[in-house]
Amino acid sequence: MDEEDDILGYYNYENEFEEHSQTIIRYKPRPIEELVKETRFTRKEIQLMYRGFKQECPSGIVTEQMFKEIYSQFFPQGDCSNYARFIFSTIDQNSDGTVNFEDFLMGLSILSRGTIDEKLRWIFNLYDINKDGKVTKEELLMVITSIYELMGKFTNPLIDESTPKQHAETVFKKLNPKQEGVITMEDFIQTCYNDESILNSMSMLDTVF
Repeated sequence: MDEEDDILGYYNYENEFEEHSQTIIRYKPRPIEELVKETRFTRKEIQLMYRGFKQECPSGIVTEQMFKEIYSQFFPQGDCSNYARFIFSTIDQNSDGTVNFEDFLMGLSILSRGTIDEKLRWIFNLYDINKDGKVTKEELLMVITSIYELMGKFTNPLIDESTPKQHAETVFKKLNPKQEGVITMEDFIQTCYNDESILNSMSMLDTVF
């Protein structure tokens, strides 16, 4: 490992961590050079994010329950359990029930610096709960309901049980122009590209970093 790797890589931190912790390291990411090539982050950014990730998750692995607990810190007034479950499933690229640093980094790269097309595909996968390539009205309702639960008492006006259903009905009609009973990836992307408000919201994610 050359001097630059020692300064900007993350394995120097990994070694330091192992020396001062009894936690078993269950997962180590691939070489940082590979992650730089596969994401839109610099070496220094990846190093900093890895440090933060390991401080929250010393073993290098995040379970769904751990993810929900971390997520709940950002939404203390609402119930984030269902929405966090859907996010976790989308980040969990190999569907093994765990998220590692690479899973986290790939998802963050898309959402913060990906193309509009990449972001829309990621969001479609979020709504495609059973990962069959189609979004049903029921799946849409489940995700929309989870968002209302997430906001808790901050929704104004306060919602009743019918509000998410009405919202889902409106969105489903908009995203299902062919009235085929399901939303396909193609329909979703095409409809979103034709909606200026959606495109603007996608562009705003570029300012995260």
